[in-house]
Amino acid sequence: MRDSNLNFGVLHRTCKLLVFFCFVYISATLVYYAKSVNFRLAFVQNHQSHSKTESSKLEAKDAGASELIVTLGSNFSESSEPGHKTLEQCPDPSPLLVGPLRIEFSSPVSLDTVRHENTELHEGGRYTPPDCVALQKVAIIIPFRNRDEHLKFWLYYLHPILRRQQLDYGVYVINQAGDETFNRAKLLNVGYVEALKEYDYNCFVFSDVDLIPMDDRNTYRCFSQPRHLSVSMDKFGFRLPYNQYFGGVSSMSKEQFLKINGFPNNYWGWGGEDDDIYNRLSSKGMSISRPSGAIGKCRMIRHDRDKQNDPNPQRFDRISHTRDTMHKDGINSLSYSVVQVEKDLLYTKITVDVGKPTK
Repeated sequence: MRDSNLNFGVLHRTCKLLVFFCFVYISATLVYYAKSVNFRLAFVQNHQSHSKTESSKLEAKDAGASELIVTLGSNFSESSEPGHKTLEQCPDPSPLLVGPLRIEFSSPVSLDTVRHENTELHEGGRYTPPDCVALQKVAIIIPFRNRDEHLKFWLYYLHPILRRQQLDYGVYVINQAGDETFNRAKLLNVGYVEALKEYDYNCFVFSDVDLIPMDDRNTYRCFSQPRHLSVSMDKFGFRLPYNQYFGGVSSMSKEQFLKINGFPNNYWGWGGEDDDIYNRLSSKGMSISRPSGAIGKCRMIRHDRDKQNDPNPQRFDRISHTRDTMHKDGINSLSYSVVQVEKDLLYTKITVDVGKPTK
């Protein structure tokens, strides 16, 4: 009987212990399950919230991108090339202009100095504004022979002026080879043709190498009418010598130039071609535009007349027949051969053989 009671007592304690362990286990399981449910709920809520936030961010980002395209559409190209930027058009007039300039020729300049001061240029005397799109593409054409010192002054003064005018430009020095009689107008025709081989210029400035503008507001570009830029030269007491004068520095658009068949090719020696050009313009119903006398001031580098550039004795007869000859003597009858092309930082020099006058 005693053994039975003992065994029952042990069994009773064992059962109580098992029940306790089961209770602890069930309690722990319930607690763990409850926490797990809360965690899942929190995770789901957090995930949903995060998804909404990300979705909102993406929508905002898309909206911002659309707004950016609308706002900066004119500043960026439609090209698929990343980072390719399209600039706004340059203002007119340029905000960089300073007005009247002091022009002196007493101290010589070197090409190395000019190169050092114009590091923004590209080979061949090319420049494009870095911050805006130029209004015009301008080829500046200089008829040339044996004027190296004058060219240095021209490059020294003109490159800073042209950059401030925010032009997309190139400088072409058209050098006549040999020692035959000089032909300024034909060299200008050559410059027109050669410049277009390199770039799609739509404006052409024809400039003597010895003329420097005294005001950078005298913009070297084209206008609705052919433009005479060297209006008041110190050589003429800062006055226009006569109303039909079109010499020194002038500009014409491509359309204006072709309308008059370019310049005549048969003016050998000094004088006459400017008046021939005026007659051509007049015969096509065009008039000459000019800046004011104050803005159009220019200084000329004093020099003796070049050899093989004596006054042309035939000029007056040729001028009187411009209307008859202009359609067959000009850009459509131009013939020449290129001898050499030199690319400097400051200019493109093209040496050409333009032939010699016919007897």
